[in-house]
Amino acid sequence: MEKWLEENLGALTEALSPCKDCPVANTERDVNLPGTGAVITVLELLLAVLYPGCHGQAPIAHENCQSHLKRTLRDIALKLRDQTHRAFEYACRRTKCGDCHDCAQKAQKAVAALLNGLPAIRDMLQQDIQAAYEGDPAAMSTMEIVMSYPGLYAITIHRIAHMLYAQGVPLIPRVMGEHAHSKTGIDIHPGATIGPGFFIDHGTGVVIGETCRIGKRVKLYQGVTLGALSFAKDEATGMLVKGTKRHPDVEDNVVIYAGATILGGDTVIGHDSVIGGNVWLIHSVPPGSKVYNQTPRPVIRPA
Repeated sequence: MEKWLEENLGALTEALSPCKDCPVANTERDVNLPGTGAVITVLELLLAVLYPGCHGQAPIAHENCQSHLKRTLRDIALKLRDQTHRAFEYACRRTKCGDCHDCAQKAQKAVAALLNGLPAIRDMLQQDIQAAYEGDPAAMSTMEIVMSYPGLYAITIHRIAHMLYAQGVPLIPRVMGEHAHSKTGIDIHPGATIGPGFFIDHGTGVVIGETCRIGKRVKLYQGVTLGALSFAKDEATGMLVKGTKRHPDVEDNVVIYAGATILGGDTVIGHDSVIGGNVWLIHSVPPGSKVYNQTPRPVIRPA
């Protein structure tokens, strides 16, 4: 191996060098984005603010909790401001806007909006926790839900990411959402709007698209897809048209059972409806509907 390295390492280094024409290199000079790990670090600090002492290694000292919170919020503000600033600058370079010179201001505004919104996010999460506790007979306490339920973890990160998405922050909300996806199997685009009292039971395989609008007190089971029916293409370029309403709306007090697939930007599930397991829907249903597949008849033969 030593001889091979001596003969080939120089040429291989030159071919793979991030300093020249590498399409995915994140260098300080060319791209200058925060790394995924840095975004996740800030996300973990935000979780520590919303659920103090729950996702770390030990409980926090009660007598120091206020000063600890103050230091954590300051740390979040400074780190996230830097990350969002670089994300805005990256987006500017990609669109070649060049002369706006307001990336720093947009970053500060976005971070301030998130931090100011944390009390409201926590209030919504309390309703999510209560919905999980009331909706799952296996839940023995609300702290069990906070510390172990993947659905709550996913919606917590979504509510943070959605706030940044609403402020126009590029890239970082997607990194946050995909981190939750990798840990829970629940894929929620940060653009989706989700009301309070939201509960995903079990969770694995749930997909919620960017333009979904979900009302209050909605419950989903594993494997539910709220997706797009089709993707329009620009006739001139053949590229996918972005920014259109592609995903369904789900009104208040709806339950959607495991494996159901609901598609289309014009599809609306009316309030107080129940969608059964493995149902395929590409059209709206009125409020109070119960939608089920016909039960198949299994063939049972004696041994």
